[in-house]
Amino acid sequence: MKTLLAATALTAAFIAAPAVARQLTIDDVSTLSRVSAPAVSPDGHWLVWQQRETDLTIDGGRFDLWRLDLTRKGASPEKLIAEADVNETAPQFSHDGKTVYFQSDKGGEDAVWSIGIAGGAPLQLTHFKGGMGGFKVSPQDDKLLIWADRLPGAPSLEPAMIKRDANAGNGRVYDQMFVRHWASWADGTRSQLFVLPLTATGATGNGVPIEGKLVGDAPSKPFGGGEEVSWSADGKTVYFALREAGRIEPLSTNLDIFAAPADGSAAPANLTDANHGMDNLPTTSPDGKYLAWFAMKRPGYEADRQVLMLRDLKSGAVRALTEGWDRSVASIAWSPDSKTIFVTAEDTQETPIWSVSPVTGTVARLTGPGSVSAVVPTPTGLVYAMNSLTAPDDFYRLAGKSSVRLTSVNAAKLADVEMPSVTKFSFTGANNDTVWGYAVKPAGSTGKVPIAFMVHGGPQGSSNNSWSYRWNPAVFAGAGYGLVAVDFHGSTGYGQGFTDAIRNNWGGWPLEDLKAGLKAATDKFAWLDADNACALGASYGGYMMNWIEGNWPDRFKCIVQHDGVFDARAMAYETEELWFDEWEHGGHPYYEDPAAFEKWNPVNHVTAWKTPQLVITSEGDYRIPYTQGIAAFTALQRRDIPSRLVVFPGGSHWVLKPRESRQWYREVLGWMNKWTAPTAPQPPIVGASGRKGG
Repeated sequence: MKTLLAATALTAAFIAAPAVARQLTIDDVSTLSRVSAPAVSPDGHWLVWQQRETDLTIDGGRFDLWRLDLTRKGASPEKLIAEADVNETAPQFSHDGKTVYFQSDKGGEDAVWSIGIAGGAPLQLTHFKGGMGGFKVSPQDDKLLIWADRLPGAPSLEPAMIKRDANAGNGRVYDQMFVRHWASWADGTRSQLFVLPLTATGATGNGVPIEGKLVGDAPSKPFGGGEEVSWSADGKTVYFALREAGRIEPLSTNLDIFAAPADGSAAPANLTDANHGMDNLPTTSPDGKYLAWFAMKRPGYEADRQVLMLRDLKSGAVRALTEGWDRSVASIAWSPDSKTIFVTAEDTQETPIWSVSPVTGTVARLTGPGSVSAVVPTPTGLVYAMNSLTAPDDFYRLAGKSSVRLTSVNAAKLADVEMPSVTKFSFTGANNDTVWGYAVKPAGSTGKVPIAFMVHGGPQGSSNNSWSYRWNPAVFAGAGYGLVAVDFHGSTGYGQGFTDAIRNNWGGWPLEDLKAGLKAATDKFAWLDADNACALGASYGGYMMNWIEGNWPDRFKCIVQHDGVFDARAMAYETEELWFDEWEHGGHPYYEDPAAFEKWNPVNHVTAWKTPQLVITSEGDYRIPYTQGIAAFTALQRRDIPSRLVVFPGGSHWVLKPRESRQWYREVLGWMNKWTAPTAPQPPIVGASGRKGG
C-alpha cells in the first residue's frame, strides 16, 4: 500500500491547515469555482483562462475570463473581463500576445470578441445570425475558423429560411437511425466548418464552407471541441476530424482526419482513409512540418488503444510513434520549437503528462500523482491544470523537473474544510491479475465507519485520482462513509489487454474483482465496517448494481443504481450508439446472437433480488433510456423490496445542474443513512496543531 500524495504537498504549502475544520459537503462542491481552457501568450508572459461560478438563480454557471502575470513572482489572478449575465469563454491569444480572442453570448447569440490583454473595451468581431459552437483563430490572425450547427451543404453561416405549413403537426419524421444522441433529438443540422476573413476591426461576410460534400459533425457531437480542428502553420489549410453520416452512423466509430483548403477552393482530402478505426485530435507542429493525431485500429470499438501518429506533411510519410507503449493518448500538444510532443495518458489511477520524441517515439513521464486536465507548452516550460481526489483543478507550471503552483482559486471556499485521506491498494483479482483500488477515510474519524462501495462507469473507465463534481468520493467521506473503489477488469490505465477483458464478460471477471477487492479492502483497513456496506454506481456501474442484485444478493444492506442497464434486450434496441452495445456483446446485433446479451442480462435474475435499492434516472438520457430505470423500479416494487425512484426531467446521462446535484446527494445519502448510517456522530476535526485520526 502507498498513500496517494495527489498534489497535497503543493496544496499544504499553499494553504495552512485551519485550527478547527469541518467535513466537505455537496453544498461546497456545487459552488466551487471551476477553471478550464487555459491559454498562454506566445512569449509566456500571460496566462488566461475561463472560470465558472455557480449561479443558483439560474441553476447553472456563468463564465468569466481571468488572467495571471507569469513573469511576476507572487502575482495574483485578476479578472480580464466579467460582464454580468454574460458568458465569456474559450480564450485564445493573437500571435503577438497583445490581444485575447474569446466567445461571448452578449446580446443573446454567441459571437467572437476580442480584448487587449492589458484590458480595455471588448470588441465584437462577428455579427452573423444563428449562433455558433466555437472558433479558432489562424496563426496569422487573419482568418477565423467557425463551427456552427447548420443544415448540410449550407453555403454560409447565414441561417436557412425554412417555410413551414401553418397546418402541419409538430411530429418529427425520420428515415434512418440516430434519431437521438446522448441528450438531444436529431433536427437535421450538423456542426459544420466555415472560414471568415479577419481584420483588426472585425470579421467580414458570413463565411465560406470548407467541408465540401461531406455530411457529418465537425467537431464531433456531443463532446468534440477545438481539439478536433487545427490550422496549418501558414494558415492555408484546416485539419479536422469527421465521421461521415449515413445509415451506418450509429454503428461506426470511424472518424477520419481531413485536410481542407481554408478558402474552400477544393474538396477536403481524407488523410486516414486506410484506417477504419477512429482517428482524432489532429494537431499541427508550430514549424508546419508535421501533423500529429491518435489512431485506434479496431472499427466499432470506442475504447481501443489510442496510438500517437505522425505525418510528414511534405512527404506524406506516416509513423506510429507510440505503437510499443501500452497506454492510450488522451491529449496532444507540441512544444513551441516542435521538438517535443506532450501528451496525457492514464497510468494506474493517475493521469500524468508525458513527453514523446517525434524522432524516436521515446516516452517519459513528467508529472506525479494527480489528473492533468489541460496542457499548454510555453517557451519556459509547461503550464497545466491538475486535480486529484481531494482537490479541484488549479494551474501549475513545470520547468525542468520542478512544478510550481500558480493558483488556488478555491482557497477561501475550502479554508475550513478538512479533506479525507486516500490510500491506494492492490490485490489479486480475476485471471490472477493485479487489480488496483483505493480507500477514502473520513477526516478525523475514529473507530469503524460504514462503507460506500462505488463502481465506476464506462465500463472502460477508471476510479482514478481525480476530482468529480458528480460522484465525489470526498463528499461521501464527508458524510461519514469510508469509500472503496476498485478498478476491475475493463478499466483503463493498465494496458489494452486489461481494458479489453470486459468484452463478452460484463458480469464475470468484473464481479470477481469487486468481490475480491472489497474483501481486500476490509482486510487491510480495520476502520472499515465490513458488515455495514452500501453499493452504488452509474451507467455501467448502474448495470453492475442490477447484476449484484441477482448475483451477489446477500452482501450489501442497500444499493444505489443510477442510469444502469436493467434489460439487455431492450437496451440493444433503445440505445443510440449501437457500436458500443454490439461491440461489448461480441459484435453482432441482438437478433443475430441473443445469447451473448442474455448471458449477462440482469433481468434474468430478478427472482433473486432482495437488497433495498434507490433508482435514479433522467428523462433526457438517451444512452441508457429512462425506461430501464422504471423497469428496474417496477421489478423491485413487484417483489416488495424497499425501493425508491428519482426521475430528473430533461437532464441527460449525468446530473449537471447545481440544485439537481444537491437533490441527488440528499436522496443518495438519505438512502444510505437509512440502511447503513454511521453508528455515532463524527467527532470534531482538529487541525494541524493536534490532528486526530486521519
